[in-house]
Amino acid sequence: MLPRFGIKLQRLKSNSPTPNHQLKFSTTHLVEHTQTHRSPLQELYFHNDLLKICLQECKKIQSRQLLDRMPHRHIASLKTAKAIHARALKFGISKDGKLGNSILDLYAKCGHTDYAEKVFSHLQGRDELAWNSILSMNSRKGLFEDVLEKFSSMWGFGVVGNQFTFAIVLSACAKSMDAELGKQVHCAVIKTGLESDAYCEGALIDMYAKCGHLVFAKRIFDGAVDPDTVSWTAIISGFAQVGLTTKAIEIFERMQNVGLVPDTVVFVTVLSACVGQGRLEEARHLFAQMPNPNVVAWNVMISGHAKDGYVGEAIELFKNMVKADVGPTRSTLGSILSAIAAVANLRYGSQVHSWAVKRGLDSNVYAGSSLVNMYAKCRKIEAAKAVFDGLEEKNDVLWNALLGGYAQNGHAREVLELFANMKISGFRPDKYTYTSVLSACACLGNEDTGRQLHLVIIKNEFGSNLYVQNSLLDMYAKCGSLIIARKLFERIGNRDNVSWNAMIVGYVQEEKEEEAFFMFRRMMSEMTSPDEVSLASILSATAKMQDLCKGKQVHCYLVKYGLEKSLYAGSSLIDMYCKCGIVEAATLLFSHMPERSVVCVNALISGHAQLSLRGAAYIFKNMLCDGLKPSEVTFATLLEACSNNIDLYFGRQIHCCIVKLGFTYNDEYLAVSLLGMYMTARRNSDASNLFSELPHRKSTIIWTVLISGNAQNGCGEEAIIWYQEMRSHDAMPDQATFASVLKACSSLSSLEDGRKIHSLIFFTGYDKDELIGSALVDMYAKCGDMGSSSRVFNEMITKEDVISWNSMIVGYAKNGYAKNALEIFEEMKMANVGPDEVTFLGVLTACSHSGMVSEGREIYDSMIRVYRVPPRVDHCACMVDLFGRWGFLDEAEKFIDEMGVEPDSMIWATYLSSCRLHGDDLRGKRAAEKLIELEPQSSSPYVLLSNIHAASGNWDGVDLVRKKMTEKGVTKVPGSSKVSLDVVG
Repeated sequence: MLPRFGIKLQRLKSNSPTPNHQLKFSTTHLVEHTQTHRSPLQELYFHNDLLKICLQECKKIQSRQLLDRMPHRHIASLKTAKAIHARALKFGISKDGKLGNSILDLYAKCGHTDYAEKVFSHLQGRDELAWNSILSMNSRKGLFEDVLEKFSSMWGFGVVGNQFTFAIVLSACAKSMDAELGKQVHCAVIKTGLESDAYCEGALIDMYAKCGHLVFAKRIFDGAVDPDTVSWTAIISGFAQVGLTTKAIEIFERMQNVGLVPDTVVFVTVLSACVGQGRLEEARHLFAQMPNPNVVAWNVMISGHAKDGYVGEAIELFKNMVKADVGPTRSTLGSILSAIAAVANLRYGSQVHSWAVKRGLDSNVYAGSSLVNMYAKCRKIEAAKAVFDGLEEKNDVLWNALLGGYAQNGHAREVLELFANMKISGFRPDKYTYTSVLSACACLGNEDTGRQLHLVIIKNEFGSNLYVQNSLLDMYAKCGSLIIARKLFERIGNRDNVSWNAMIVGYVQEEKEEEAFFMFRRMMSEMTSPDEVSLASILSATAKMQDLCKGKQVHCYLVKYGLEKSLYAGSSLIDMYCKCGIVEAATLLFSHMPERSVVCVNALISGHAQLSLRGAAYIFKNMLCDGLKPSEVTFATLLEACSNNIDLYFGRQIHCCIVKLGFTYNDEYLAVSLLGMYMTARRNSDASNLFSELPHRKSTIIWTVLISGNAQNGCGEEAIIWYQEMRSHDAMPDQATFASVLKACSSLSSLEDGRKIHSLIFFTGYDKDELIGSALVDMYAKCGDMGSSSRVFNEMITKEDVISWNSMIVGYAKNGYAKNALEIFEEMKMANVGPDEVTFLGVLTACSHSGMVSEGREIYDSMIRVYRVPPRVDHCACMVDLFGRWGFLDEAEKFIDEMGVEPDSMIWATYLSSCRLHGDDLRGKRAAEKLIELEPQSSSPYVLLSNIHAASGNWDGVDLVRKKMTEKGVTKVPGSSKVSLDVVG
């Protein structure tokens, strides 16, 4: 037989000193020096006592123990084995057949390979029992090659083996999936005439079934005269293993029909098959037939229901298990905690934790990782960390559970800290570790750390793992490195939905909507069905583009895939319709949603707020009635609506509601919205009071809201004071802060403050920013320092935005440098920057101030015909000023009459000023009358008309105008001037 097995093994020498040296004791010396002389009868009694104790201990450890209690049982039995062995060595009876075999068997059952091998090597006669003990021990330890080598060696020593030997060896073949060796052992079974033995039959059926040879397994089973329960279990398990659950259930029913009562193992086998195939109804039916389900059966049912999403049923099964007085194990704990984590039921999770502590099941890493995961999913990361810290033993799974928990709860910085501690503790990261850490890098936008991790991932050969590839893709996309992300994406061979979603979300986030649509169409063309994430992301893209046509197409996909009423995609659909202005459709969708979240309510509130504050308030009221707790976004949306509608009363009500619901001002988003609402309503004092209630250390954004609000409200001095206060608190301004405070300087013509701010801008590096450059150009221009304004403009690196060009053109125009303004306008056109309304207003103003009438007329015509910019009232007023200022009053009057719309007060005031300038009483009188009709309480038309009469010597006309002013109660407000001591360099 040895040549057929092809195994070469050196024979163990009974007197080999090597094992003795390794185990640090010598049986030879003990016997020689410490042997005590006793009578044969005493030795017999002593021998029998030791044998009896040894056999009793073997029975204890052989009885089925729960996995949780096995280590304690093994430790106790190992101590007993060592004590018996020591006594046997002392009296020189350790090599005796029965006692030696029993000591060997006890060591083997305790799993102590070294001691078992030592005793085996010193046995005087190694019979089948001794070989079986060694074979069984190696099989239990998963050392299947050692089992086969020992079996070959046994045959070499002339020991054939019995049915138990063959059963052990065939089991090793089955577990190692070695059908060829199994067939050789089958030949040996036939040769020894044991093919009809129940043990061998069951082992052969099990071996062939587990190796996928169901035909051979079925042939042996059908040839068995009276197959026992083991054989039935093996054949049922074989069919279940390959997914033939229906056939497995048929054989199970046949087993019952022939009068055999299935044992727990059979029931568990069939239950596992049904659960594995998702046939939970059949599993429940079988489970109900079990007279006394054991812990394994309960675990299979709980785990199966939890994995298939039947969380409520899994929890109910666990309750029934406890009521049935079946002691749950670590596996039970893991399954039920996973189910609880899926629904984030903290109350029940805490109860299970208490129950686990009471029974001592919380002290191992398996239960610990389940508890960490449960608390993390319930958003109680402190409790998860407490469980982690309380465990003495830690492994990779536990570290990954906590890392994943921190990542899921948005504690990105803590993830990186924990990752560093994990490496310091000597644990090697795996694919799950890297996915969590890369997620944290994506959340923080920390591409540098992400790149370093990428190098480590390649070095440790995790780069081909799909989970890690997707995490890298997501990290680069969310950090804005879409070119690198795209290259990675193209290298992934087996892309899944996560891969596609990462790219689509990345493009949408970076406002590259067309690229997102291209990836979506490509995904569909490559036969990858979109999921909720991809469809929701594409809907966000259509919402940003306000492309209703594409939005409706995506809506059709949602209907096709049954996702129209899902929470995530449904919310995106509502948001799309709201942003496209179809609020009625959004409201209809919302009314049909079976489950509503704060997100979809916020989207609907935002949509209604665009139409009317009343509609938004109504949705908010219903939200509170439905028991949904508003979020910071809810309040921010309502406060923005209040700002747009300048409804301070409702805004204050929202403020009270925020305080009542316990929201703190620590949330920056909420604080900014409240301050913005008060500033828009010009309630500067209320905004200041709210600002004083905010946490001591204010962020740059908070300071900027006050500075910007005051600047927009025309309170430039207050804006500069707030800016100075901000700097005194060591808060560093950003782009928005500088733009706002420069606007305040412009409004005050405060050149000194503007220059100081420019110095800080240069120091902080914001001088390269185009928006800040435009603000500086405007500030210097409005302060009359066109030299500095021009210098800043010329030093700007990029001038792609029309704002910077407009600032220069308007600055030159307002300061009387018409030629320079027109030169900048020509440069602007050559730079392919399209002019807008402000550009033409500045150029026309320049023409008006410098008397360039024909050029102004041409520019006005090109504005309408070439650039398709519709003229505003101020453009028309500019043209009237251009004609009137330079004496073309007829053309100015004709322009007014041909405007096509009723001229407003600005037009008539401009025309009246021109009439006054050229002393045209008749036209001036008409303009004044029109202006008085439009603004009866304004003193300007009366004063201008009076001046026209005075200039022409018509003093009766002057008296008449003043008399009308008195009759109508119009008074002239005295003018005031401000003198700045700033020196223009």
